[in-house]
Amino acid sequence: MNALGDRARRARLRIALRSAGLFYNPPMTTTITTDRLLALIEEELPDLIALRHDLHAHPELGYEEHRTSEVIQRELEAAGIDFARNLAGGTGVMGHLPAPGDSAIGLRADMDALPITEATGLDYSSTNPGVMHACGHDGHVTMLIGAARVLAKIAGGQNLPRPVTFVFQPAEEGGAGGRKMVEDGCLTGNVIGEPIEHMFGLHGWPRLALGLVGTRTGPLLAAADFLDVTITGTGSHAAFPHLGHDPIVAAGTFIQAAQHVASRNVDPLDAIVVSLTQIHAGTTHNIIPDKVEMHGTVRILHQETQELAIRRLKEIGEGIGKAHNCRIEVEYSKGYPVTLNSPEAVEIFNTVARTALGEERVVDVPQPFMGGEDFAFYCHEVPSCFFLLGLRPPEAKAVPELHQPTFNFNDDAIATGVEMFCRLALRE
Repeated sequence: MNALGDRARRARLRIALRSAGLFYNPPMTTTITTDRLLALIEEELPDLIALRHDLHAHPELGYEEHRTSEVIQRELEAAGIDFARNLAGGTGVMGHLPAPGDSAIGLRADMDALPITEATGLDYSSTNPGVMHACGHDGHVTMLIGAARVLAKIAGGQNLPRPVTFVFQPAEEGGAGGRKMVEDGCLTGNVIGEPIEHMFGLHGWPRLALGLVGTRTGPLLAAADFLDVTITGTGSHAAFPHLGHDPIVAAGTFIQAAQHVASRNVDPLDAIVVSLTQIHAGTTHNIIPDKVEMHGTVRILHQETQELAIRRLKEIGEGIGKAHNCRIEVEYSKGYPVTLNSPEAVEIFNTVARTALGEERVVDVPQPFMGGEDFAFYCHEVPSCFFLLGLRPPEAKAVPELHQPTFNFNDDAIATGVEMFCRLALRE
């Protein structure tokens, strides 16, 4: 779509938001007026949308985001922003805008894609077979680049209220790129700029209406742990099962019993998910194998529940193994911790968002989600806030969900995401 069409579409969106009482345009209390900020964002939008489409067409898996990293570096250099590269295993990038003050605000975007074959039919669909941006990280990167451009223009004419650090991290989708960024010193000032005092990140959210943002204090997303189960029995001819010890039957019993951790061991008002998602066994139809391997995930919100799950799953494996004359080894590996929003950072976010967007466009998320997010690694080091950005168009009851092959980030949400990043950096 050309720039004129983009402007017309955004104008229609603003009219719709106004008519629904969701558009608010107060004067800013910072050193730049609201009208000036929105004008700067408006100037960038056509190019940002084109950039998002380019990133969408060239997705890369975790720790393989070399082209994406080069695009980010190119954009930061063009904006006159100093940056550090080759972080978190090689593709992580940090940009920095200096300002008075001995601590910075951190703004983060993740940039990896997923091993999914795209089915959107878009003219900018993935050109990398079997890989697509099904989680919206192309949108996240675009919005942070947009914020960097706008803030650089503002900083060119006046001091920002505080230093700003832009964190572009690899491998959110299971690779713990956030942990590597932390280990490389992205929060401490050892890489570039001042130590980060508060960290903010966002995620496009298909279940939230376009134009809205929201978050909550405390757990927003669950810890995402790994479960690996190996069942060793004795193989035999399928016609003579009594001559062996069938690990497949033991696997079926374990799968059912594992669900009892949630239904019979954990308080019904607590939350835990135990999902076995892979089963590998056997070579043909008439042989009972001697081994079954299973893999899955456990999601929890509290450490006490995590400790209970570890203990019970191992006890279940030991007991079922004995009952079936098999050996069951349960390996429980801790993955991403809980995404734990600090009260301090959430208060900053809510104050900024409600002042900038109006009360009607800021929602309180009532309960956590059981998905995982490696923004959690920042949360456990500095006061942080992860917030949701609405993607669902006003006329749609539902849209494709995250991690589906038909998902596509909504370009109409870019302006709000850029504005929120900028407002957080510009707050007095």
